[in-house]
Amino acid sequence: MQKPIGGLSVRHSLLTLAVSLACWGAQAASTVPVAAEHGMVVSAQHLATEVGVDILKKGGNAVDAAVAVAYALAVVYPAAGNLGGGGFMTLQLADGRKSFIDFREKAPLAASAGMYLDRDGNVIPKLSTTGYLAVGVPGTVAGMELALKKYGTQKRAVVMRPAIALAERGYVLRQGDIDMLATATKEFAEDAPSAAIFLNHGAPFEAGQKLVQKDLAKTLRRIEKYGRDGFYRGPVGAALVAASRAGKGILTQADLDQYKPREMAPVECDYRGYHVVSAPPPSSGGVIVCEILNIVEGYPLKQLGYGSAQAIHYEIEAMRHAYVDRNSYLGDPDFVKNPLARLLDKNYAAQIRSAIDPAKAGISMQIKPGVAPHEGSNTTHFSIVDKDGNAVSVTYTLNDWFGAKVLVPSTGVMLNNEMDDFTAKVGVANIYGLVQGETNTIAPGKTPLSSMSPTIISKDGKPVMVIGTPGGSRIITAVVHTILNVIDYGMTIQEAVDAPRFHQQWLPETTNVEHFAFSPDTRALLLKMGHQFGEPQDANHMAGILIGAPALGAKPVARNKFYGANDPRRDTGSAAGY
Repeated sequence: MQKPIGGLSVRHSLLTLAVSLACWGAQAASTVPVAAEHGMVVSAQHLATEVGVDILKKGGNAVDAAVAVAYALAVVYPAAGNLGGGGFMTLQLADGRKSFIDFREKAPLAASAGMYLDRDGNVIPKLSTTGYLAVGVPGTVAGMELALKKYGTQKRAVVMRPAIALAERGYVLRQGDIDMLATATKEFAEDAPSAAIFLNHGAPFEAGQKLVQKDLAKTLRRIEKYGRDGFYRGPVGAALVAASRAGKGILTQADLDQYKPREMAPVECDYRGYHVVSAPPPSSGGVIVCEILNIVEGYPLKQLGYGSAQAIHYEIEAMRHAYVDRNSYLGDPDFVKNPLARLLDKNYAAQIRSAIDPAKAGISMQIKPGVAPHEGSNTTHFSIVDKDGNAVSVTYTLNDWFGAKVLVPSTGVMLNNEMDDFTAKVGVANIYGLVQGETNTIAPGKTPLSSMSPTIISKDGKPVMVIGTPGGSRIITAVVHTILNVIDYGMTIQEAVDAPRFHQQWLPETTNVEHFAFSPDTRALLLKMGHQFGEPQDANHMAGILIGAPALGAKPVARNKFYGANDPRRDTGSAAGY
């Protein structure tokens, strides 16, 4: 039986939407966006999406739903959903308030700049990515507490109850869940607490089997009862510290006690009449999204056409130049002065455009900090909008899939490997291939630079799009692609999310290209310009919502106001509303 959406069945609503889009002239390559009248949730795991929708149905606002989804993902999306990691939340509320909550992990108090180097000053392989020494102080629980207390309307027990039930009773694994678990089968076998949960008597799980996480349920119950103290203190906090000590890590009770999330002003910019609200440092995401948009705003992308060699050339070069600034000048604002005014200035973007040859690819090693004009995955994301127009965009992470590949005994908590996001050594790439500078070196209590870009786009003060994605250094470019696809190229939100992507991050020189992104003749033209192309990196998982219509300038379908797009690249997520 179909669930009703705004008085219509799901089947009827989607059929009406399909007919409308056919009349509107949409491309046939994508399915239609999911449509709903009262609210929309898009996340990387279908059960977590359902949790968020249920909270909205019961009268919760977008923040209540976001906290519920975050805790649910900690259970049903353990590769990236987490209690042992951290992230960012961008908010634009119906009353016009905008905010940003930084609950990103921090370096432990015993951390030091050279902690991953050998006697000769070389980076020790895997030391910053695997095991307890790779772990930053977790921030997710503190961040969810702050968001719920300040902006939510429901009690903690209400928003946490679904996650506790999923952990306690278990959930049936689909093939997408199995594929995710399979990425770390070897590592699970090497960590007994992980193996006890994520392997089935030593063997990989299979689709149709149930994953039960009793220890995680107990931890969630402690958080439900005691708030942040249920995680950072008491038995759970003691277990975190004991496991770190036993695993030769440096996390202490003092680290847990002093952790505090930060509420900050978001980064804001304008693009072709739309207002962009996104993540400020310690994320590079919002700044570099805006910088790329400022650069390409000076080019007639719509007239050049989607997929044209000239438009792609300009977009690649904008990415190349922006990532010079990302990797060289940005860091934790408590430790470095971020030159935001300059990087967000449209005159600065014009200077960069003047340095871009319209017929020739730039050479990354010749585009450097200090040289004009530059003087001076794994993660998960969810997007939510409620009936009143409150919009929340959340990206949080363990960094790599399953983080540091260690699970704290008796807690069910998988820990992050966020310390790899710091600059272990200037000039040496991290796991995402990013070559970063002095501003992101390790220091006690410092937050590593991130690419997470939870973003809300508005028109005339009202949100029209909520987007974000996991993907390490590729987050920024995936968000930019989706914005350009909707605003410049006229796609529906689902078409924009589905469209093939490419990624350039200054170093290495090559641009990574998804299959079918370029036609053979377009590729030939770009190669003639001097571009170098590499294989696609791991897929992102974009979660997008468009408010008002399935595409900008289109008409709403029936009474539906919200249009959700789940990225098909990973077979676990869903978009749903009511």
